[in-house]
Amino acid sequence: MKLKVNLKAPNFKLPSTDGSIIELNKIKNKNIILYFYPKDDTPGCTLESKDFNKLNSMISKKKTIVFGISKDSIESHLKFKKKYKLKFDLLSDEKLVVIKKYGVWGMKSFLGKKFKGIIRSTFLINSKGKVHKIWSNVRVKDHAKSVFEEINNI
Repeated sequence: MKLKVNLKAPNFKLPSTDGSIIELNKIKNKNIILYFYPKDDTPGCTLESKDFNKLNSMISKKKTIVFGISKDSIESHLKFKKKYKLKFDLLSDEKLVVIKKYGVWGMKSFLGKKFKGIIRSTFLINSKGKVHKIWSNVRVKDHAKSVFEEINNI
């Protein structure tokens, strides 16, 4: 299923770096930024995470929370979070359930090789649980800033 703007964001339960299980439908009265990224501690993913981190306090003031999601383990996420002092939580989807539900698993190519992987994507979900905006095949530079600016349009 292809997600579209104004549709209800699919619910999920995933383990978080805060030690809890995050269930999307249980988060009330907040906007949510879900950014899906390929791998902890790789150049693009690090830059993207650090950019969201820099804006995190301003994002929080707009009643919005950020979650990074990849298929890395919680252990990997905890190291990544600690290394870059990330102030938001990372969710682990090792079985690719949510990654596939959100339609961000697909063919990629790198250095001429084709393989399946996470297509860097971000979903902005409004406080009523509906998808407000989708960014696909994200270019990391200034992406977090664009997402932050879009919060004002919810």
